[in-house]
Amino acid sequence: MKERLQKIIARAGIASRRKAEELIEEGRVFVNGKKARLGDKADPEKDIIKVDGEIIKPLKKKVYILLYKPLGYVTTKSDEKHRPTVMDLLAREEKKALFPVGRLDINTEGLLLITNDGEFANLVTNPKTKVEKTYLVKVRGVPDKKSIERLLNGVIVEDRRLSAKKITLLGHQNNSWLKVVLTEGKKNQIRRMFEKVGHPVVKLKRVKIGNLEVGDLKPGEYRRLTPQEVEGLKTLALKKGRKNDGKTT
Repeated sequence: MKERLQKIIARAGIASRRKAEELIEEGRVFVNGKKARLGDKADPEKDIIKVDGEIIKPLKKKVYILLYKPLGYVTTKSDEKHRPTVMDLLAREEKKALFPVGRLDINTEGLLLITNDGEFANLVTNPKTKVEKTYLVKVRGVPDKKSIERLLNGVIVEDRRLSAKKITLLGHQNNSWLKVVLTEGKKNQIRRMFEKVGHPVVKLKRVKIGNLEVGDLKPGEYRRLTPQEVEGLKTLALKKGRKNDGKTT
């Protein structure tokens, strides 16, 4: 049966569905020797589908890893500048067909999911599911109530509205520590938001993704998720997604 290519690629553990769409748009996907276009469909049982010259194969076993990303690592499978990547932190046998879910920039530490389950990755990163990501943020100065309200309501940065779901001031002297909860994941979102209100970020750490917390993990360490944790996060994402779809505008 024919399906959309991005769904086949995601299910094969090559990338999330959104990233699969990018691969198609970049001309890196071929079906039966012909360059694919976004919107094309294929039958994984009959058609030969290649990504970057490699024939994709059905996923044998799904893997879910929770990694504490240290500072100085980029969130990609490989890096053209030869910087260390999060995949370098995994044992050799763990790396096969895995990819990071979403991203943390090189100067941010904290929790990152790594998997070969593209459908799972799409659930976690899709804006419709609104899975909460919690960060500890150290900024220069002390944001006042008005600044925090601006961040909650949304600030315009480069013609895009960026906002946080929750912000809690944890403590302050010359600098401040805050807990920030996001339900979206735009590039460098927290840094750009606080820069906009005059409080540049000094330190940024992600400590929670949905139902998953940092626990005893130290920078550079990782562990496999339990089946209960995987199902819990899926259930949370699906529940929020259905709730969001039910809203009217």
